[in-house]
Order: sequence, then structure tokens, then C-alpha cells
Amino acid sequence: MTASRAAREKKAAAEAGPLARVKIDLDASQQFVYKISCTTCVARGRLSWSAYRPGGDNGFMAAMDRWVFHLNEKHPGADAPCLAFLSAAQQRLHERREQQPPQP
Repeated sequence: MTASRAAREKKAAAEAGPLARVKIDLDASQQFVYKISCTTCVARGRLSWSAYRPGGDNGFMAAMDRWVFHLNEKHPGADAPCLAFLSAAQQRLHERREQQPPQP
């Protein structure tokens, strides 16, 4: 049974911790789009730093991995359940980089 968008959003927000704002929208093909933004960091002008990843469960993992890296780098003392997955996120990043062809 697939969880509803609201249930997924609530679970992701709980895992992301108090510095995150989590929103799950639908794209034109009715796929989930995961958006995690930081309540304290500004990226461009007045826009909050954010991770935006379309897709199914891989989109969730990609957005959460990016959020974990942001927390680890910019908010090292932050407390969020998702930080328990930092080593797994680093491993996935390492694997993706190994799969990319060398740049000329």
C-alpha cells in the first residue's frame, strides 16, 4: 500500500528535523516532487537554500541525501534523525561518482 502524499510529507519532515521545511508536490506527470528547504540559510538573494528532486523513492533519497549533506556542512550541531544516514548518503555519492565517465 502506497502512503499518501501528506503521510510522506509528514514522515520526511520528522526525519529532516526542525531546521527543515518539507513540501511534496506533484509534477505534470503526477510524480512526486520532493522539496526540502532550510529555515535559516539563504542561497540566492532572499531565497532559502533548498533541495528539489523529482521522482519516486529515488527522488526522496536524493533530496534527503542533499539535505543531510547541507546539515552536516552548514549546521554541524543540528539534531535531526536523518543524520543517522550520513554514512549511507556518502556511500551513495561515492558510488555515483565512480559510475560517471571521466571528464576530458
